[in-house]
Amino acid sequence: MTQDQDERSPLLSRSEDEHPEVLDFEKDDPENPKNWTFFRKYLNVAIIALMAILSPLASSMFTPGINQIAEDLKTTPPAVVGATTGFVVSLGLGPMLLAPLSEEFGRRRLYLASFSIFTLLQIPTALSPNVETLVAIRTLSGFFGSVGIANGGGTISDMFDPSERAGVFGWYLLGPLLGPALGPLFGGFIVQDLGWRWIFWIVTIICAVNTILAFLFLKESRASVILEARKEKMERSQGGTFRSAQQDDRSVRTKMLSSIQRPFRILFTQPMVFTMATYQAVIYGTTYTLYTNFEDIYGKGYGFDSNRVGLMYLGPGLGFVIAVWFLVPRIDTIFNHLTKLNHGESKPEFRLPIANIGAVLFPLSLFWFAWTVEFHVHWSASIVSMVFFGLSQVTIFNSVQNYYIDSFQQYAASAIAAGATFRSIVGGLLPLAAPPLFGKLGYGWGVSVFAFAGVALAPAPLLFFLYGEKLRKRYAIEL
Repeated sequence: MTQDQDERSPLLSRSEDEHPEVLDFEKDDPENPKNWTFFRKYLNVAIIALMAILSPLASSMFTPGINQIAEDLKTTPPAVVGATTGFVVSLGLGPMLLAPLSEEFGRRRLYLASFSIFTLLQIPTALSPNVETLVAIRTLSGFFGSVGIANGGGTISDMFDPSERAGVFGWYLLGPLLGPALGPLFGGFIVQDLGWRWIFWIVTIICAVNTILAFLFLKESRASVILEARKEKMERSQGGTFRSAQQDDRSVRTKMLSSIQRPFRILFTQPMVFTMATYQAVIYGTTYTLYTNFEDIYGKGYGFDSNRVGLMYLGPGLGFVIAVWFLVPRIDTIFNHLTKLNHGESKPEFRLPIANIGAVLFPLSLFWFAWTVEFHVHWSASIVSMVFFGLSQVTIFNSVQNYYIDSFQQYAASAIAAGATFRSIVGGLLPLAAPPLFGKLGYGWGVSVFAFAGVALAPAPLLFFLYGEKLRKRYAIEL
């Protein structure tokens, strides 16, 4: 063996014949994302978390100004709500393309390209001369803004081991959940003091700062892409032929088709994913339905101005923070404990016990909210119910997303995208059906409809904890 081969040997495994030498990560390889420093990992998480909070923030930020926008653009409030619908639906459709593409071609380039476009699209949104332009541009920007939601789970899976992942994922997922709650709070002050167009100018500035940070500091975390770059570098510098351990020799066209089909295959062939995606869709749809009606509930019902209506969104926001701080870390604790009891063998189902807390709190908090609003009980009673509503969302979403990651591993982003698409489409469309529903039934029975849906789906986490392994084996697919 030559001296050059000796120097390369820790990184290579070589067959006895003359096949290309195979490049893979060694045990303590500093280029392996799982071996990165604490600071390096959390810098990546911070940048993508900010992306993941800004797009949902933009989805709801202008809801306190719906009436002002309608008056300025000479249209009706329901037409303006269509801008939210288009944005949220696109926010769900985007991951079906962006997530699988990141699995084939790398996370970083998808983040940079998509979020740059999202940032630029805020400019024509702010300049919209009519509601048709507003809806069209918002719909398009939702697609590109979904990149943080589409690839965040996959990026975290790239960098963190299963035993420590849930806690990190909890703080990341706080962004997509907290964004729709904080958006109306900030939007209320901006609309009242500066006008609705300034919402999008401010979003443009913040997104531009985050995009610059991403270009400077965001690092590629997809192992196959890192190894492919290493292979090309060694072939240029040392000559010879090398092969990445995760190399895919299929044509670009074949890989593209396979990537695009993957989330749909996961969604429609896996009963666990379809059921839990339905569950998340009900939660997401309920959230946007309530958020788009807070102006009516607290503005007309309780006589609040836009600023005070915005403050009402802090109820679910407080629930999010409490859950992430106290309950989400227990997902890892329970997972590690059950793994130890199972002789060191982990199962994705070990992520689900905490979801049962949310399964109980979700319908209870909605019944509470529905009837305190219906009977015009003091506003604080309904806001306290929203704290528990927020808490239920976080426990269910975090448990389910970690379940997807453990079940589908290297294709976690596609699994998460499948669920995200379904929930976002429902979340975008339900607010359009809410006005006639509430008009006919009132807020008491109208919101209770969503609560009854929560009751019907509440057994899902427990059933999948008990029988999920059998279902995974029965419906196993080759991705």
